[in-house]
Amino acid sequence: MFESVADHSGGPADQARAVADLTWPEAGERAAADAILAVAVGATEQHGPHLPLSTDTDIAAALCARLAAARPDVLVAPAIPYGASGEHAGFPGTLSIGQAALELLVVELCRSATDTFDRILLVNWHGGNLEPLRRAETLLRGESRDVRVYLPRYQGDPHAGRAETAVQLALTPDRVRLDRAEAGDVRPLAQLMPLLRDAGVRSVSANGVLGDPTGADADEGVALLDHLTTDLLDRTRLWWPVAAPERTLRP
Repeated sequence: MFESVADHSGGPADQARAVADLTWPEAGERAAADAILAVAVGATEQHGPHLPLSTDTDIAAALCARLAAARPDVLVAPAIPYGASGEHAGFPGTLSIGQAALELLVVELCRSATDTFDRILLVNWHGGNLEPLRRAETLLRGESRDVRVYLPRYQGDPHAGRAETAVQLALTPDRVRLDRAEAGDVRPLAQLMPLLRDAGVRSVSANGVLGDPTGADADEGVALLDHLTTDLLDRTRLWWPVAAPERTLRP
């Protein structure tokens, strides 16, 4: 089973995976060893009456941490906690910077990061970030910068439903108000999307939930995290294969 962020003790091994904990010479050494810099891209937005506003950022950061635990050539950057969350306007606590600002932020961050690191991985969890991230990726790769965007795919409720509730229960159960979990609009996302684009989540769900979080448990969350981690590892190996260790020939 993959290591969960909730299991991290903050010891030396964890610190070695976080670029913010390094000195500049140490960062330079890791860059010279061809490290991949993983950046979690999340959001600060409503997730129903039962999940914290940081849910998208928490899950993206957890995936980055799990990738770094499995691949020693991965360093984790501080997460981007704001995204394009205009569809969640009207719910207290939602902090959105919009698509244009997110695109500019990602472009300038990656331009700066590629002064040090040759390979940048953006791990996104919030669907509203998709379009600006794709535009940023196209621009950056057009500048010959090796930047990739990972967009997790899973079967389940689209927002604050059973899947996200289960994952948050696996990561930080003390931050889930499970007694407040209740179903929202349970129609398929394809049916809801035109309404969401036109008038936002508030127009279809008074509590902000798209799906039904009731009955979610931590075991489901661990299983989904394991599935997503495997997919992220596979995708990352496809983009940047792990170098095979050199073999010493015996005389």
